[in-house]
Amino acid sequence: MTLLDPVQSGGWTAEADPAPPLEVTMLFAGGGAERIANGQSPSFVVTTESSACGNGRFAVRLEVTCRSATPVAAGLRVELRLGACDDPGWLVPGVFYGENRVDGCAVRFPRFTVRDPDPALLESDAWGLRADRAATPAVFGWDRAGGAALVTTERSALGQAGLGFAMAGDHPVLRLHFPYREEPVVYDGSPLPLPADLPAFQWSPGQTEAVFFDVYLLGPDRHEYTGVLRDVHRRTAPADPEAVAWVSVAEAAELAAWGLYRWHYRPEPPVLLETAAFDRHALGERGDRQAMHVSWISGAPYAYALLRHGRRIGRAEYAAAGAAVLDHIAANLAPAGTFWGQWTADAGWRTGWSPDPNRLHARTLGEAALFLLRAAVRERAAGHPRPDWERAVRSNVDFVCGVQRADGALGSAYHAKTGAVLDWAGTAGLAWIPALAEAATAWREPRYLAAARRAGRYHLGAVEDEFLHGAPEDVDLAPSSEDGYLAVLAYVAMFERDRADEWLSAARRVADWTLTFRYTYDVDFPPHTLLAQYGFRSRGADQASPANQHLHSYGLICVPELRRLGRYLGDEYYLAAARENLACFRQFVARHDGDFNAYRGMVSERFYQTACYQPKGMLLTLSHAWCVGVLLYACEATLEEDA
Repeated sequence: MTLLDPVQSGGWTAEADPAPPLEVTMLFAGGGAERIANGQSPSFVVTTESSACGNGRFAVRLEVTCRSATPVAAGLRVELRLGACDDPGWLVPGVFYGENRVDGCAVRFPRFTVRDPDPALLESDAWGLRADRAATPAVFGWDRAGGAALVTTERSALGQAGLGFAMAGDHPVLRLHFPYREEPVVYDGSPLPLPADLPAFQWSPGQTEAVFFDVYLLGPDRHEYTGVLRDVHRRTAPADPEAVAWVSVAEAAELAAWGLYRWHYRPEPPVLLETAAFDRHALGERGDRQAMHVSWISGAPYAYALLRHGRRIGRAEYAAAGAAVLDHIAANLAPAGTFWGQWTADAGWRTGWSPDPNRLHARTLGEAALFLLRAAVRERAAGHPRPDWERAVRSNVDFVCGVQRADGALGSAYHAKTGAVLDWAGTAGLAWIPALAEAATAWREPRYLAAARRAGRYHLGAVEDEFLHGAPEDVDLAPSSEDGYLAVLAYVAMFERDRADEWLSAARRVADWTLTFRYTYDVDFPPHTLLAQYGFRSRGADQASPANQHLHSYGLICVPELRRLGRYLGDEYYLAAARENLACFRQFVARHDGDFNAYRGMVSERFYQTACYQPKGMLLTLSHAWCVGVLLYACEATLEEDA
């Protein structure tokens, strides 16, 4: 990072509104000595203390005293200004990644641009955000020589904290706000922005308050964000991560299996319905979504988990239900030779959530192929061969090998009838890589592994650029935690087959990126809310995406891979992340009828930790097949590995 002449730039500034800007200069020079800087304005006096903590971190205490003779409503802004650059590489973990929304993305959510930004379109060259939108309350940026991060806590003595960034000419500026400022507009999950939210703290004459934050000075490698997040994760680690869980792993598996079978399984035809309403008396089946994706939000991964659980504990009805769903998926292929995307009660097999009735999504298909293959391999090893499943998987992987470009790209969407690649944008094609790699092992087919290698190398550019996007059907080309899960599955699978450093390095890098979405703290929920009353702990949960700002549990899909990666690297960080993820979502699996207004075995999709979609502290009152199923899958994998 280039530190400008403090006389010119102010170094970093603390500003109290509405008083004139109050600048306090702090030089982070060598020597590691504590630095103290003082400043004042007509209404406030500021005293700042900083101490070097090693590894580029400085802990800062900023004390503010109101010296006005009358009460003042004011907010405090902390700024750190970097040197000149064209691309600051903004990172607010879980909520902002570079420009965030690429040109052509059909879903509207906050975007950074300096080219005629239109706030009505959720575009700006400066953003202020509530801290609870971020998985770690931190903001990162870079100039041409290096970078920096400002890190704080969700709340301060002045209330809910905030994060921000802006371009001042060609200089990136990192910001903290006490209390938060949401500007220029507010994103609540809708494509239509709300007016700016600019709360102020009420200062009394003579009142003194202190806020605390950290400054990290970084080198030019933009992957250095992971050192900051690891440091925060380590310093804030609970004494016993398992203490948050309501039930043991075995109990969670039992509850989830019951919930998937009782509330989501329908035998005619055999499907796992995507949702089941909590309120059965008022809504009944009218509150259930009469549809099943072949993967992603229902389908193969969860039918496989139910089959696996049924085999382990000797519950024939569970195993039969899981197998029947997989039979149904395998027996109904699209004309192009792939799976269909979704079954619906009113229209039968169709492509999914795209408005184009012929558009099949790569992620949905690739993930379905992977888990149907895993089910087939496990059944064959147990003496229950499933040739129809294997034929269906072969059809899918043969298809994708046939459309692969010379550069390794696999495409992100396909025509259901002709098989033509409809879209190459994004990184959803990563979903095919583990399916191809595991098919190569299962059937000793080198061409599948060759295709996986080409695809893995093709996507290394996106891995290096720290921007994976396009995995979920519902957010188009937005970056998302689900892109990270696919990448972890992909590159761990490649390393396990080739044992090559390039794959291990990629697996490490994508795991680090994925964990930017993971909450490193427990959100402070309003005391009257359901999440507060039940004591929900958010550490270990993931932000779904910058477009879908709620906590979700899909990270459980790669718990086994994250654990294995931690062992390959001897890196406790990944092992701890996997443990915390599974412990977090052993909360809010209904232990009995009436638990958090749900029925036994139900699991919600959304935990509202910020002002998006619903008020903070609420819970979506729908059980989702994927939420129940991914919990069951992670528990079964953990029980087997730990046996």
